[in-house]
Amino acid sequence: MAENLIACICEGSAERAIINKLLDEERLIFSRSKLLDKEILKCRNAREFEDKYLGKNFNNKITVYRILDSRRENFNLRAAYRNKIDVINIVTAPEIEMLIIINENKFSDFSKYKSNTKPSDYCKQQLRMPNVKSTQFVTEYFQNTEVLISAIKNYKTLSKIPKNEKCLADLLK
Repeated sequence: MAENLIACICEGSAERAIINKLLDEERLIFSRSKLLDKEILKCRNAREFEDKYLGKNFNNKITVYRILDSRRENFNLRAAYRNKIDVINIVTAPEIEMLIIINENKFSDFSKYKSNTKPSDYCKQQLRMPNVKSTQFVTEYFQNTEVLISAIKNYKTLSKIPKNEKCLADLLK
């Protein structure tokens, strides 16, 4: 039985930088060689994904990993594709910048801070990281893969993740 092709769709540049780092270090449950078009995709809309990628003839099922910070964002495939594609949402709620907050040992401080403050704003204001959303910043900040993996595992431990929800830790080998 042939392995499924993988489509990995990342919501933002920080997510893309993190997934690329983990792919490069071969720390994920899938490899770059299994990826559709051998790269992380930017396509967030199901129709756009179908039109761009599913017109090709694939003999295998496709597993779509969607890395996103919203639990409410739908990815509704047309009926013709539903039995050929498995969609797995990897939720980074509230934002991927929580990994930085956790790594800086500021999780409890952030939790006590203003309840409406986004993690990226907390990083900018309290941690003095104005470029926290840039690919370059995230790549440099998580230069050490072990630091990144530790933050991902700690995120799973510290966050209140709903029972059937997947997070980045679930993609680690």
